[in-house]
Amino acid sequence: MSRPDPKTRPDLYARVTNAIIADLERGVRTWTKPWSAEHLAGRVSRPLRHNGQPYSGVNVILLWSEAVARGLSAPIWMTFRQALELGAHVRKGETGSTVVYANRLKRTETDGEGHDVEREIPFLKAYTVFNVEQIDGLPEPFHALAAPKLDPLQPIAHAEAFFAATGADIRHGGDGAYYALHADHVQSPPFESFIDPESYYATLAHECTHWTGHPTRLDRDFGRKRWGDEGYAREELVAELGAAFLCADLGLELTPREDHAAYLDHWLGVLKGDKRFIFTAAAHAQRAADFLQGLQPTGSQP
Repeated sequence: MSRPDPKTRPDLYARVTNAIIADLERGVRTWTKPWSAEHLAGRVSRPLRHNGQPYSGVNVILLWSEAVARGLSAPIWMTFRQALELGAHVRKGETGSTVVYANRLKRTETDGEGHDVEREIPFLKAYTVFNVEQIDGLPEPFHALAAPKLDPLQPIAHAEAFFAATGADIRHGGDGAYYALHADHVQSPPFESFIDPESYYATLAHECTHWTGHPTRLDRDFGRKRWGDEGYAREELVAELGAAFLCADLGLELTPREDHAAYLDHWLGVLKGDKRFIFTAAAHAQRAADFLQGLQPTGSQP
């Protein structure tokens, strides 16, 4: 196994982070609406591998960003070789998109007492994928369209069931949405006060991501001391990404909440000061989404 070049690793972290920073500086939250598809694989979906397996963590954000920048609507991505194996080929002139793979390299070193000690060194590797809209000759299912959308004014049964199954104490009333850490409950305005059902469920997804951080659950703490400090901004970014992941899993469009616009400057400050935090935030968001999925009845996860 060849060893990863240590000089390239920080460059990859910086390249990914700088792309997200560029979006935020334009006022664009990549994860809020990275779809325009009527694709059978999902009008709203996480990016999918060629075999239908969804991407996770920071790769979700990377490919959503690429889809928006390139005007792509299909959620499916594959490598050059995978396209060839399907009897297809990447269209001439098309450029690929970067995804990353985290792994650990085992290395035996000698400690101060002369004993061999095996250490695991984490590293990041990049590889290139192409969207199915960049590929000719794929079988028809890769381009099939979705059925018309149902009436958007009705409650969404599978989303209702999802949040009920989490067991979170969700209370309704008032005009603010928040998670009360010490009381351990989610507060949301009534369903009827939202402009559409998807905005309501997106709000629950955000606040329930906060709910997973309680010490009795995932015990996530970024050293928050007061509203608006760096720890608070870090937790809010995790909740934003967690809501995006959950909404994609539930097939719901995520609309940016106006009250979160004020966080943009805070997130920019955090990301500019820590080139790795978007990876950390995405990993925490993935764990939160997985935790909530794990509370669902067997066989009911989307």
